[in-house]
Amino acid sequence: MLYAMIAKDKPGMGDKRTATRPVHLDHLHALGEKLVLAGALLDGEDKPEGSLMVVEAESLEAATAMFMADPFIKEGIFGTTEIKPWRVAINNMAKKD
Repeated sequence: MLYAMIAKDKPGMGDKRTATRPVHLDHLHALGEKLVLAGALLDGEDKPEGSLMVVEAESLEAATAMFMADPFIKEGIFGTTEIKPWRVAINNMAKKD
């Protein structure tokens, strides 16, 4: 099953987010094919203000463990996180390959 995490940064985390980004990306790459997609949520000025990640996992608990291992969480960058089961309804990105 797919699970999505929607996370919003705490105010003033831009510099810490930038500094942590390389190890955050290492973590995402280490998830391999379990990671379906990931990217920054942007504010009105194209600056990151949070993250959206989707993983494939056997359970909500397994997905939560993957998300909680992220350096952005360990470094306290996110102020809020929400993890939900997610289902693809339309995927136009697949047509762009």
